[in-house]
Amino acid sequence: MTFVNPIRAPTGFEIRKLEEKHADWAAAIISHSNVFHSPVWARLYPDEQTKRAYATFEAARSLMALNIASGLSYGVFDTNYQFKRPESAAEGGKLYWDTSANGLHATGADLIEQMDFPLASIAMAYDAGDPTRDGTEWAPLVACLPRFATLFHVIMEGDGRDPEAKKPKSMGVVVERGGTSTRRDYEGRGLAKAMGHFVLYEWANQGFRVMQVGAANQGVVNIFTKPPAPFKGEIVARMKTLEYEEEVDGEKIRPFAVCGDVPCVDDGNLS
Repeated sequence: MTFVNPIRAPTGFEIRKLEEKHADWAAAIISHSNVFHSPVWARLYPDEQTKRAYATFEAARSLMALNIASGLSYGVFDTNYQFKRPESAAEGGKLYWDTSANGLHATGADLIEQMDFPLASIAMAYDAGDPTRDGTEWAPLVACLPRFATLFHVIMEGDGRDPEAKKPKSMGVVVERGGTSTRRDYEGRGLAKAMGHFVLYEWANQGFRVMQVGAANQGVVNIFTKPPAPFKGEIVARMKTLEYEEEVDGEKIRPFAVCGDVPCVDDGNLS
């Protein structure tokens, strides 16, 4: 069945498939968003955020390039973007982060200012059946945000579906999301929702039957648990940040309690 895609970006924006040249932009968006503004990571790791953002950016660059190479990753672009520097305009956009020790004085706001490109929001994804993807590609990112491994291990353990539903044996069946972020200066404009629903139609028309997305943000959860018809969304696993416990040196701790009550879920969307 072929779907007519009725979803469009808000006025002044357009949704396009990401290209190789956008990998560093995507890495900057996802690292800044998670380190400075995530309801989980920004609260778990409040110290030396600029240093952590740089490390996360370096770790995410190859991962974003892999996701873009899959042909399944999309972005929302500002069609009225005004470049801050002439050299940015000449190249269609440019990132000016100095990830060396010299750049550690930069604030989160400074890093946004140095993101002089029209990409505003990203929806990274790849084919869950790709035999070259075994999970090890996430290791550098996990090293920057160690509790990332804890959170998604708990969620995966709680997913009672047939393993084939999570990791299919063939390609072209399940899309796995690999990062959802909107730049801080573009939040609140409905970009992630428009793109999240747009890609459901695109992937369905390519033959995919399931999309899986991990979320640790109420806004993202809302997007994918309330998709447009004929799609449906279902939470297949969750972790309660206030209740999760583990034992360290004989003492029980709740490492995510500092985050408050954040919805950390794995969601499946089916056409």
